[in-house]
Amino acid sequence: MPNIQSAIRRTRRTEIQTKVNRLRKSKYRSAVREMSSYISKGKVKEAEKFLPKFHSQLMKVAKTGSINKRTASRKISRIAKKIKNLKKK
Repeated sequence: MPNIQSAIRRTRRTEIQTKVNRLRKSKYRSAVREMSSYISKGKVKEAEKFLPKFHSQLMKVAKTGSINKRTASRKISRIAKKIKNLKKK
């Protein structure tokens, strides 16, 4: 346990931020899981309908730095590509 006042405050802040980041990553993972389930089940309409929300959720998490912006963009791009390929079939 830190003795210096600023270190005590910093510890408190770190604990809070860790919880927030964990929450954000959880939202990110659940969005990816939901979209993956639509794609694996072949539900193209649901996947297309969810795509804007999916994009929004990933970018919201990315702008805070919980995940890298490039990672979010790559996920979105790959998912959009999979949906496009499903529509062709």
